Amino acid sequence: MGTVWRARDVVLHRLVAVKEVRPPDRDLAEYDPEGARMLRERVLREARALARIDHPNVVTIHHIVDGGEGTYPWLVMELVSGGSLADRLAKGPMPTDEAARTGRGVLAALTAAHDAGIQHRDVKPANVLLRPDGRPVLTDFGIAAIREATGLTATGSIIGTPDFMAPERISGHEGGAASDLWSLAMMLYTAVEGHHPLRRASTLATLAAVLHDDVPPPVRAGALGPVLMGVLVRDPAARPSTAVLDRQLAAIESAPPAQPTAERHQPTSYPLAPPSPASAPRTTAPVPPAHRRVPGLTALLGVSGTTLTAALLWWLLPFGGDSGDAASGAPTSTSSPGSSASQTIAAPDAEQSGGTESASLLTPDGVRTAIKALKEKSGRNRFGSFLAYPDSVTASMMVNGSDTKYDEYSYHPGEGVEKGTSAGTLSTSEQPVDLDIFNWDRLPVLLAEADKKLNVDDPEYRYLSLRLPDTSRDTPAEIAVYLSDEYGAGFLEADTQGRVTDVSPAKD
Repeated sequence: MGTVWRARDVVLHRLVAVKEVRPPDRDLAEYDPEGARMLRERVLREARALARIDHPNVVTIHHIVDGGEGTYPWLVMELVSGGSLADRLAKGPMPTDEAARTGRGVLAALTAAHDAGIQHRDVKPANVLLRPDGRPVLTDFGIAAIREATGLTATGSIIGTPDFMAPERISGHEGGAASDLWSLAMMLYTAVEGHHPLRRASTLATLAAVLHDDVPPPVRAGALGPVLMGVLVRDPAARPSTAVLDRQLAAIESAPPAQPTAERHQPTSYPLAPPSPASAPRTTAPVPPAHRRVPGLTALLGVSGTTLTAALLWWLLPFGGDSGDAASGAPTSTSSPGSSASQTIAAPDAEQSGGTESASLLTPDGVRTAIKALKEKSGRNRFGSFLAYPDSVTASMMVNGSDTKYDEYSYHPGEGVEKGTSAGTLSTSEQPVDLDIFNWDRLPVLLAEADKKLNVDDPEYRYLSLRLPDTSRDTPAEIAVYLSDEYGAGFLEADTQGRVTDVSPAKD
C-alpha cells in the first residue's frame, strides 16, 4: 500500500521514517471511492493510534502531513534502524532466550496499546522493528481497532495477515486483546522453529489451516514450547493474561537455554475451529507444517460464506494417484505399468534410515504392539488421534458409544500404557477410526520415501500422525510422516493403504 522512506528532517536535523501511502491502483478513487476513503481513514487511524501510545516499544509518530479529502496522508515517524524481525529471521531461527526477550518487548507494546483501548490486529515479524541493540519496536497500526471507533472493514471482508491472524477473527469475531496474544505466540513459534506451522500454499488454504488444523508442538522451543501452546488455543478466554504471559517469558529469558529432547513428547496442540463457548481444548496429533514462503502479504478478502466454503472444499480435496510432486502435481512413482509402489520401492534397513527404526516403535510390529496395548488397557477400539515417535505413542481414545468424547492415553515400551489427565471432544465433522484400517506393513516404505524426498538430511525428529476423516472438508483418513532438523521440516501424506498422496519437502 505504499513506501516507507528514510528521510532527513532539515529543521530538527534528524533522520526520520516517512510513510507514503499509495493504493495499488492510482485510479482507485475514481472506480472505488469508498475503498479510497477507507484507505485514507486507515492512515489517519494509524496516526491517532500511535499518538495515544507513549511507550519505548511502540514506534513514535512525530507529525502527519494531510492534504485533505482526496489525498492520502504522509506519516513522519522515528527511524528504527536495526531492520525488522522478518529480516532477522531470514538469517535463521532465534534461540529461546532471544525469542522470549523479543516477545516480552512486543508484549509490553501490546499491553500499552490495549490499555489505551487499541488492538493492533496485525502482529507479525514484518511489523516488529529492531533497534541496533535488538530491542523490538511495534509498528504499523494501520488496521488497529480503536475501542470507540466505528469499524473500517467492509461487510464480509477479512483484513489482516492470514498466517498470524487468530482463528476467531477469521470466523468473524474480534476476540479482543486475546487475539493479539495469539498473533504474538504464532510469531514467536515461527521465530524459534524457523517455519510457520500453519502456512500453506495459498491464502485460502492458510485460512482453512488456521481454522481447522492443529498446531504441532514445537521441537526446538524447549521450555518456551508449553508457553506458546498455552496461548495457541482456540478459545480466546482460555489464553493467559498479558501479566501471566510476561512472567512466563521472563522466566525463560533469564534461564539458561535448554536443548529440546525427543523423549516423552506430550503434544499439547488444539484444533483451530471457530470458537465455541462450550468447547474445551483438545490434545491431538500435530499437523506438520506445509509449504513455506516469505512472511505473508496482508490480505483483504471479501468473500461470501458460500464462496469461501466452496473454494476451501475444492482445495482440500485429496490428491489422486499413488504419489505426486507437491509443487508440480506430476507423478513421482517409478513403477512400471500395472505395478504398485510397494513393488518398486525397497524397505529401508537400519543403515539406510539412520539406524532408528530397528529398535523403535516406527515399525509395523512396533505400531501394532502399541495399538494392541492401548486397546487392551483402555478397553476401547476407536481413536480420535494417534501420534507415534520412536520411543512413545500418544492417542486420544474414544469413549465407548460416543463419536465425539475421548480420553488421552500414552504408551512407552517397557512401561506400558498410562491414562492421561486430559479429555475432550472431537469437532462434529471429524470421524474417529480403528487404526487397524491402516496398512502398517507399508510404514517402512513411507519412512524410506520420507528420507529420500523430504530434504531433511540428518533428522533430529521423526514421527507419524493420524489425520481423521473430516466431513466438512471431504477428506479421508491419512497418515502423515514428519521429519525435522534445526533448519526446518518436511512431511509426506499417504492414504490408509500407504499410497503417497502428497510430498512437502523442507526448504533448501
